[in-house]
Amino acid sequence: MWFKRQPKNRRLRRGHVLDVKLRSDQVRATRIRLGVMAVSIPVITLFGLYLFWRVGEWTLDRLVYENAEFAIQRVDVQTDGVITADQLRRWSGVQPGANLIALDLAAVKRNLEMEPLIDSVSIERVLPRTLKIRVTERHPLVQDNETRADGANGLMVAVYQLDATGMVMQPIDPRARVIPFSQLKDGPLAEITGVNVAQLQAGHRVTQPQALAALQLISAFNRSPMAGLATFRRVDVSAPGVIVVKTAAGGEITFGAQNFEQQLRRWREIYDLARSRNKVIVSLDLAVANNVPLRWTEAGPVPAPPPKDSTPAPARG
Repeated sequence: MWFKRQPKNRRLRRGHVLDVKLRSDQVRATRIRLGVMAVSIPVITLFGLYLFWRVGEWTLDRLVYENAEFAIQRVDVQTDGVITADQLRRWSGVQPGANLIALDLAAVKRNLEMEPLIDSVSIERVLPRTLKIRVTERHPLVQDNETRADGANGLMVAVYQLDATGMVMQPIDPRARVIPFSQLKDGPLAEITGVNVAQLQAGHRVTQPQALAALQLISAFNRSPMAGLATFRRVDVSAPGVIVVKTAAGGEITFGAQNFEQQLRRWREIYDLARSRNKVIVSLDLAVANNVPLRWTEAGPVPAPPPKDSTPAPARG
């Protein structure tokens, strides 16, 4: 018959089903093992790294950062200026006995350079127990004496000093100076007048062009042929375009706001001419290019120069 159903092999079919189920279970078990391994390996690795890090940290703490062999016993401070080593140590914030290796050198450098009187700092560890600090100070060129209101006493004089870059500083406490004012070889600072009072803030720079030009003039004067022959006592920057200097001898010299080297050479030529005629300069206007206005008078007896005190060496720790 065409439509007669063929007999089926039930045993063969049952075995095939069991085989498929067995292989499916094996695949599932394999996948589970691989999943567990995929999770376990990173976890074990991370735990091993964490354990290694903690052991290393503990070892560093015991052998280095908490090791008494690296406790700071000496802070060697040297400066090119007049601030005492003890004052610089206090500003540095370094505590005696602190661990030399754990010390934050950047923080020590920052502590010192935050002081307006300090220009730059270099710091070095010298194992096992010494810290070296080398300081470059700012050197004031002029000072500004401002009379201000004081709630307690009515009026007070606030003194500000300016270096060659226009950085505003306040005078250091005399107790923190190696060299007293009386022993300064160049004498007291010249006074500058006419500076914008609002810009006189310690730790900030003056930006007033006329004041900056006056600082350039003083720097140029210290390198010029007139250095040692005259002394600035007052520098007035209140008039636009010119800088008026009062000398220790009583002369008044007017400068233009640029070409200072040329003006200083002309001053030296006129100074030599005046000396050859036994004259002293009363007023001289170097801001005029041609036919320089000059007024001089007869020179009196030349006083003997005062003896110079020897200048102590810079502060060293």
